[in-house]
Amino acid sequence: MTSLSFTHRYEPALTGGLPPLLLLHGTGGSEEDLLPLGRAISPGSALLSPRGRVLEHGMPRFFRRLAEGVFDEEDVKRRANELADFVAEAREAYGLGELTAIGFSNGANIAAAMLLLRPEAIRSGIFLRAMVPLSEPPAVDLTGKQVLLLSGAVDPIVPPENSRRLAAILREANAEVYAQALPASHGLTPQDVSLSQQWMAKDAQPKPL
Repeated sequence: MTSLSFTHRYEPALTGGLPPLLLLHGTGGSEEDLLPLGRAISPGSALLSPRGRVLEHGMPRFFRRLAEGVFDEEDVKRRANELADFVAEAREAYGLGELTAIGFSNGANIAAAMLLLRPEAIRSGIFLRAMVPLSEPPAVDLTGKQVLLLSGAVDPIVPPENSRRLAAILREANAEVYAQALPASHGLTPQDVSLSQQWMAKDAQPKPL
């Protein structure tokens, strides 16, 4: 769909009482990529899945980067605000409550940036293989926000210390963070899905990084 500010897919809820999901793909993905993941993690939730508006060698992303792991931080801020505006548009257009963001890689990074810059945009988040999006995070109060942060212990893209720093940043802002390093690389595993399912049901208690 293109009637709002981002090309996106929307699937209405099948079950009442579940939080709607904001699905944010990785580099080279599309609005279709994370729909199966969203259905697996929270069957019955409404799904809102936008396509990143930045192209890198023809591959959609949510913000520009200068090199692998080096972000254009001014663009991060601009795009996070654009995405937050889209979320507000979509909530009004589709009659949605507060969303839980599920982001993978580049999508997890923009979700983390949006949480830090526009915390009203999402109620909680599942950040899969996320990095610190801003070298100087803004002062923000994330009291009441909950985040599941799943990293890969042998991820060649996201260093373990970067994941730990992101968890620390969010905790220092008073977010409730559950973080775990999985025996995985950058790609997603069945354990990512099972832990995310449990966390959505508020049953998971991963060990802190």
